[in-house]
This record gives sequence, C-alpha cells and structure tokens, in this order.
Amino acid sequence: MRHTVIFSICALTLAACQSGSNRSASLGDQPRLDVPAGAQSVNIAADPVTVRSALVSSAKERGTVVLQDQPNMIVLERPMAGENPALDSEFGPSDNGDRVIRIRVRFTGNQCQTLAVQDLAVINNVRTALEQSFVLPGNPNTMQSLRGLKSRAEQSSSCPPVAS
Repeated sequence: MRHTVIFSICALTLAACQSGSNRSASLGDQPRLDVPAGAQSVNIAADPVTVRSALVSSAKERGTVVLQDQPNMIVLERPMAGENPALDSEFGPSDNGDRVIRIRVRFTGNQCQTLAVQDLAVINNVRTALEQSFVLPGNPNTMQSLRGLKSRAEQSSSCPPVAS
C-alpha cells in the first residue's frame, strides 16, 4: 500500500513536470504580428496559451460570444441592442438585421512576453445579405478592456509583469 502511494505521488509529479514542458513546446513557431492603424496593442508578461485562456474565460463570464477560437487569435462578438442614433449617423441604420461589435484579438510571443493586438468592427445587418462591416478606431474604453486582459493573464502567469 505504501509503495502504491509513493508511486502515485511520483507519477503525479512527473505528469506535472511533463505538462509544463509540453506547454512550452506547444508554443511552437509563433506568427509575427503587425499593429495596423486604429488597432490597439499591449505587451503581456505571460505566454500566448495563458493569454488565450484568460481571454476565453473572461468572454464566457461576461456572456460574450466567441466566434473563433484559434491558438493565436480569438474573435468575439457583442450584440448592440436597441437604437443607437450615433452609430446610425456614422454607419447608416442596421434596419434589416442586428448590429454587433466584433473584436479580434491576435497574440504572439514566448514564455513570458506576449504581444496582443486588438481591432474592432461594427457590423450592420449581421448574417444577412445586406451585412456591412466598418473598422472602428480604438478608444479609451476598448484600451481599458485590453489592459484588463493583460492584468488577468499576468495574474495567472509566473512571469514578472511588464510595462504597457
């Protein structure tokens, strides 16, 4: 019995060590990212796997739809319910379907340094033949959201924090 307990502890320890090395190995070759005009970016003291996990769990907690969930990119969608005269005047009415905000977050990096790039679009008449997409410039509210991702990912990481 005692040998079984010791063997079990050794097996668990070995599995934990292996999963940590698999996590590093699973990063593989990371893509290069550019930060297009209007996009926002932040450096995060965590690996891309941790950043992705923080982003997906936050979206689920808030009830935000995750449209795409890929190793280096997450696309989220938030419905814009009700009338919005400001968006109507800027982008025209969304009178043949719903209006949504799409948020694309791309990220790349290594074990303790991930660059996250966020860009946004408003979509009128989503999922209809009249769908129109308009790129939105970032603003202080969306930058606050990106900083929230940074904070959440760094809390889950063992890396020392980096300055934005």
